[in-house]
This record gives sequence, structure tokens and C-alpha cells, in this order.
Amino acid sequence: MDITDTAQRIIAGERRALARAITLVESGRADHRAQATELLAALGTRKQALRIGLSGTPGVGKSTFIESFGLMLTGQGLRVAVLAVDPSSSRSGGSILGDKTRMDLLSRDPKAFIRPSPSQTHLGGVTRRTREAVALSEAAGFDVVLIETVGVGQSETVVAQMSDLFLLLLAPAGGDELQGVKRGIMEMADVIVVNKADGDLKATATRTQADYAGALRLMRKRPQDPEGYPRAMSVSALEQRGLPEVWDALKTLSDWRRDNGFWEHTRAAQARYWFEDAVKTALLAQLETPAARRALAALSDAVAAGVQEPAAAAAKFVRNLRAQE
Repeated sequence: MDITDTAQRIIAGERRALARAITLVESGRADHRAQATELLAALGTRKQALRIGLSGTPGVGKSTFIESFGLMLTGQGLRVAVLAVDPSSSRSGGSILGDKTRMDLLSRDPKAFIRPSPSQTHLGGVTRRTREAVALSEAAGFDVVLIETVGVGQSETVVAQMSDLFLLLLAPAGGDELQGVKRGIMEMADVIVVNKADGDLKATATRTQADYAGALRLMRKRPQDPEGYPRAMSVSALEQRGLPEVWDALKTLSDWRRDNGFWEHTRAAQARYWFEDAVKTALLAQLETPAARRALAALSDAVAAGVQEPAAAAAKFVRNLRAQE
């Protein structure tokens, strides 16, 4: 791959070049990783989009919400990139990657770009290379980047480390709202959106919104929030109602954080987090060399046979690994 040519094509907004670049950064091959690092360095960080992380319970209507929300944004002249992470099978390693089929209208919008990616074995609701895909999307000139996680859970707070705003989608009558406050993901949310506020569920969604609004008032005030945030809202993605209000709430919060210095502070803290993550990843990669795998297998057999204690075997492995440096 010609790195200079690819970088120029991405900056020019060429969708095919962006898709190829994301494939490159997702690759685990050593030569591809070197090319990806070179490409990201060539693109730099001149352009910055509004990054919105989005998660929610299975079946809450994330894809319907993203399509309706994305179409509303493109209708306002904004360019929108959707980075959707699909769960990978722990047995086969495969992933369906069906987000484009569920967002048929948005996928055909010339101002939108949808990229599904497998989660592989990475916890946190996003892939290890999602952050780099966000950087590529920003370089391609997209104004808003929507980062959809695989589904709600305790481990899915990593998306907050690569987004400016975090939106949590919940369904009406989803259970005890106070139990939800205990989840780490609730503490990360800037706006909680109760979807499916239509038909027979409209009244239930309104009550659920009020319950969550009350529950949020019980949580400790965060320094990065103005008065009234985090807040709970209700929408109908199917009927496209309440979406402008959600966008206004997100813009108001984003502008306030920019004006009060939290935007730059958060971006700097995120950069520090991903630097440390890259260091950990590089250290773990040393365990995948043929020599390291042989040493691990031998010590593992000794531990299984009861010849060595696990802690002593681990210490021996680390000493041998350092001696090879």
C-alpha cells in the first residue's frame, strides 16, 4: 500500500480508501501494523469530529435509532460515520457484521459511512482498533462519528475512553431502574435515552424516563457536567420523534465542555489511556513469539504435574523473558 497516496485519498474523502485503511488498522499482521502506524502518523490530528459513543441493551433498537439519528444529521448537511462493533463467536471466531443491512437507508446516504467490525476477543464493547478507525474517519472529514458497542454490560465502559459524549439507550419497562444505577455503564452516560416511546409503550416509556431521571439525581455530581446533566429523555426512533431534542442536548453539553476546558482535558486523558494500552499490548505480544510459547508450555506442564508452584513458575518465566531482552 502506498501510504502517501492513501493518506491523500482519505483526506479527500474517498470512501473506498477509508474502508481499506480501516481494514489495514484492524489487521494483526506485523507488516500491516507498521503500515497502519505510518498512515496514522501521515494523517495527523488536524481534524476533530464530535465522537458519540452509543450502547444499549439487546433489542433496544440501537440500529433503528442510529439510522434515524444519522439521517437527521445528514439532512442538516453533516457528514456522519458509524463504526458498529458486532460480537464475535467465542467458538468459531466469526461475526455476522449485519449492521449495513439493518441501516439500509443510511448506508445509501452519500453523506454517511457505515463500517461494521468484529469485536474479536476484546472486552469493553469495542475492538482494540476502534480508536484508530475513529482517527481515520476524522481525517476523512466526517463531522460526527457514532461508535456503537456490541451491547450493554459492565465491561463496556471502554467506549467512554474514545468518545466525547456517551449515550445510553434503554427500553421501556426494563426492570428496576435503581439497579441500573449500580452498573458502571450508567455512571459513564451523559444522556440516557428511553427508546420505543410509541404505540402501547408510549406511556410506559414516559414513566421509565421519569424513573431514570429520579435515579440520576441520586448519583454523585460529576465535574464535567453542567446543571441538568446527565439527563434522561424518551424518543421514538421508529417514528423519528424526539431526535432533534436529543441532538440539541448533546450539542449543548459539548459546547459547555468546550467553553469550560473539559473537552481538551478529556481528549488528553484519553490519549494517555490509549498510550498505556498500546504499551500493554506490545508487552503481551512478546508472549506470542515461538520461544515464549515453548517456555510457557514447558512451565505450564510442570505446574499441571505439580512439580512447580504457579507463582514460582510465573516468576521464572518473567526472569527468562527479561534475560532475552
